[in-house]
Amino acid sequence: MKNFTALSDLNPFGEHLKGALALKKDHRKAATLGQGKTLGMLFFNPSLRTRLSTQKAGRLLGMEVVVMNFGSEGWQLEFGDGVVMDGGKAEHIKEAAAVLSQYCDVIAVRSFAELKNQAEDQADIVLNGFLKYAGVPVVNMESATGHPLQALADAMTIEEHKKRAQPKIVLTWAPHPRALPQAVPNSFVEMMQLMGGPTAIAHPKGYELNPELTRGIPIYHNQEEALEDADFVYVKNWSASDPYGVVLNTDPSWMVNLDKLGSAQMMHCLPVRRNVVVADDVLDSAQSLVLQQANNRTYSALYVLHQILQH
Repeated sequence: MKNFTALSDLNPFGEHLKGALALKKDHRKAATLGQGKTLGMLFFNPSLRTRLSTQKAGRLLGMEVVVMNFGSEGWQLEFGDGVVMDGGKAEHIKEAAAVLSQYCDVIAVRSFAELKNQAEDQADIVLNGFLKYAGVPVVNMESATGHPLQALADAMTIEEHKKRAQPKIVLTWAPHPRALPQAVPNSFVEMMQLMGGPTAIAHPKGYELNPELTRGIPIYHNQEEALEDADFVYVKNWSASDPYGVVLNTDPSWMVNLDKLGSAQMMHCLPVRRNVVVADDVLDSAQSLVLQQANNRTYSALYVLHQILQH
């Protein structure tokens, strides 16, 4: 595996999932795999779990890790071709990616959707700019369209906590005061497709995800109906599709509480707004897996870096 930009890079997914869980149990034997190698982590947006877990994963493999917050520490980058750079952007991705490739053996990038222009977000300009011009492997730490490290951690969590071979997995929208990207739900839906078994997605009208990703998955506008017989309920807000990137609905009845959850286990990528997205009675219960997911973020990153370093 040269780059990791989507779950499809882990093919066949089932075998890689088993490999990730095995490496989690016995990662110490890989502690020298990354010696003499440098992981460069570039953040165009804030992070807590992604930054610390990926940094820890690199160090568990023996790598040197350098972190740069481009929003406050780096030059503004230009990504367009043939642009006359007489404005505020001081450096082009061509030079920046090439220079970083001299300093780093792996480059990991985090850059959110701006939620202003759907076509530009779908083009994933920042991630694809590094893929095009970097001379070393690139890892997606969340882009405008996906968050595969989170989805791999989610798959690991489901595999560790499932009570039947083919659990029913439900992704449900929940209210949030701000417009949020679709990256996490996009990658979670991709994971649902790869895991197999019964699935469902629940959201109000206007919050449709990419139909190419959701093809074949039942879509409900009635949350309670979607949650029926669920084993895992992934709760996540995302912004509207049409019009793009806005908050169309803040209906508090879509918040997930213990009555709605029933006997299912609840998942969320964090950070989560208590009593807006998920109620206290769920987050403070034994049915919440949010801390287990957060812990698996280290091991999903560990596995991806391990795969890259081996090839």
